[in-house]
Order: sequence, then C-alpha cells, then structure tokens
Amino acid sequence: MTIPLKDVSLPEVSCSNCRACCCRLEVLLITDTGVPERHIARDEWGGETMRRLEDGWCSALDRDTFLCTIYENRPWICREFEMGSDECLDERAEML
Repeated sequence: MTIPLKDVSLPEVSCSNCRACCCRLEVLLITDTGVPERHIARDEWGGETMRRLEDGWCSALDRDTFLCTIYENRPWICREFEMGSDECLDERAEML
C-alpha cells in the first residue's frame, strides 16, 4: 500500500501573506524609539511593553490592513524580528 505524500510546508512569507503573527507577542520596550505613550503599558515595577488590546493584538496594529501604524517609531525588538525567520515561522505555525 502506498500512501501519497502531502506537502505540509508553509508558503514563503511575504508582505501579502504575513498575517502579523508577531503582533500578538509581548514586546518589551528596552530602547527609546519614540513609541507614542498611548501604545505603552507599564507594570507595577515600571517595566514597559507595547500595549495589547482585548483581542490580544498590539495596539499599534491597524486591524484592517495588518500594517504597523507607528512603523517609523516601532520598538527595537520589532525592528529585529525578521519576516520569514525561524522565529517568524514558529509563530505562524502556532497560529495555524
């Protein structure tokens, strides 16, 4: 008996199919990039993170376009999180 193989690989990530999976991660603000106050959450010890709304997504994410509304002032971690990297693919796999 032969069992046909099914291609289960994820498609290459591009701007048109990104789905902003990383925008559900907790983002620590460790450098000053000019993130507007309305997008900053502070814990009881003064630690700063990107604020997330009730739906779990980053408050700076435009829900219609899935684009960052503060792209030029996005946190350092967001700048370093590379689209299509191993970390990106791991997050996408978890969301599927």
